Amino acid sequence: MHTKYLEDFEPGQIFRTRGMSMDESEIMDFARKYDPQPIHTDREAAAEGPFEGLIASGWHTGSMVFRLWVDLGFMEKSSLGGPGIENLRWLVPVRPGDTLHTEVEIIEARPSKSKPDRGILRYITRGINQRGETVITMDSASFLKRRPENVE
Repeated sequence: MHTKYLEDFEPGQIFRTRGMSMDESEIMDFARKYDPQPIHTDREAAAEGPFEGLIASGWHTGSMVFRLWVDLGFMEKSSLGGPGIENLRWLVPVRPGDTLHTEVEIIEARPSKSKPDRGILRYITRGINQRGETVITMDSASFLKRRPENVE
């Protein structure tokens, strides 16, 4: 894919990514390093826990879903970072072997009033498993460059 600038996004557009599977060892490795709870790191303890088995950390799920969006390459040259995420929701546990893809729905693409070379892109990110269940949602925003005059 090619870089998209603020003007290339319109409310209502939906972008879909490829899928990526959650491997048990990756789930456990991520959790040991960043979210060391037994439901993510210990098969036996997780089996007796509220989810009746090992599940991925929500932070791992969010990172993977965002990675799939970034992999599209749309903002490779236009991204200026972002102010954050709102309304992050973990809706369905992600288990070893689940394959997730990302859907991003554009909500707003608005030029900045104070900085004419950029604007803000607001979008809803959804992680969806192989059964069509939405496992995570995030309302996100990114600062994007506007299209330079010499770029088509």
